[in-house]
Amino acid sequence: MKLNNFDELVDRRGSNCYKWDEPSEDGVIPMWVADMDFKAAPAIQEALRKRVEHGVFGYEKVPESYYQAIQGWFLRRHQWQIERSWIIYTIGVVPGISCVLKAMTLPGENVLVQTPVYNCFFSCIKNCGCHVAESPLVCDGDRYVVDFDDFERKCADEKTTVFLLCNPHNPSGRMWTREELERMNEICMRHHVRVVSDEIHCEMVMPGHTFVPFATVSKECEDNSVILNSPSKSFNIAGLQTANIICKNPTWRRRINRVVNIYEVCDVNPFGPVALEAAYNESEDWLNELNAYLWDNYQTLRNFFAEQLPAVRVFDMEASYLVWIDIKSTGLSSDEATEKLLREGKVMVSSGTIYGKEAGEGFLRINIACPRQRMMEGLQRIARVLNT
Repeated sequence: MKLNNFDELVDRRGSNCYKWDEPSEDGVIPMWVADMDFKAAPAIQEALRKRVEHGVFGYEKVPESYYQAIQGWFLRRHQWQIERSWIIYTIGVVPGISCVLKAMTLPGENVLVQTPVYNCFFSCIKNCGCHVAESPLVCDGDRYVVDFDDFERKCADEKTTVFLLCNPHNPSGRMWTREELERMNEICMRHHVRVVSDEIHCEMVMPGHTFVPFATVSKECEDNSVILNSPSKSFNIAGLQTANIICKNPTWRRRINRVVNIYEVCDVNPFGPVALEAAYNESEDWLNELNAYLWDNYQTLRNFFAEQLPAVRVFDMEASYLVWIDIKSTGLSSDEATEKLLREGKVMVSSGTIYGKEAGEGFLRINIACPRQRMMEGLQRIARVLNT
């Protein structure tokens, strides 16, 4: 029995919502930035309501129950035993990545990424004074695979000291397998490269797939990695700005914690910890229903494209709520298609080039985390524009 109404149309315009209020024109359907148009789980709403009713919102002391919620969730859901001392809280995964890179690299070193990849990776790396080393993923049907020969060549460069992994992968929707992750780590360890894994989309798991936290693959993976995660994407609470850095190595952890404090991203607001506890302790059923709804959205999109835009290739969505499509058959560049869709169709998607100029050219990313009625209106606009 379904308990949650993901078909509810929530009017977000005028709420200072970046996704909806950034487009300057009226009537635009935003299918770009990665947040959802669904209300948060009822338990989260209730926990926040109670916190608001208290009426005082001073500096927040993160309680032990916060750590226990994280430990309980990852043990129960992903069979990952996280020690309390490994957890460093911060205000977001992206600030956390920047802190980890500042702690673990020197200016001028290379940080390896697998392109196309989440656009903020590039800015995090460059802001640390490091260089981006790209190992492009390879298309294998409607999914990407790792070019391990190229990956090893890039790791073998003496300037490469960190591999910044996106697990699951954004924007392609790949859910890396245990075998793939183990091979990545074997190559990294052979060349003294440390792994920093962004696992923010880890709860958006589609049927037939299993999320594998990088640190659970083997003791070697656990010892050679720093993991970043947050309930922000999966429970649609990104604005509450709470994330966690998980690091077993005490020397690395001490350095990371120092950087977190130097850059003043160590103080969370009064609502983030409350929401995290309600998410991890009380909202698992909501998440399972959400994933089922997202999968139905994806299946609906695939069928729509097969009928209306058969030349456009839709990649498999194994994880997340982000669909990666190949539009090379249209003759438009990614940027041209994005601009044309906004101008002529009033639908906003993400150009593939922001995920790597070469690797992302000819692709678009579409966010389908919205009520199906709204998604279908967006898809119909996309079809009208791309078919002209």
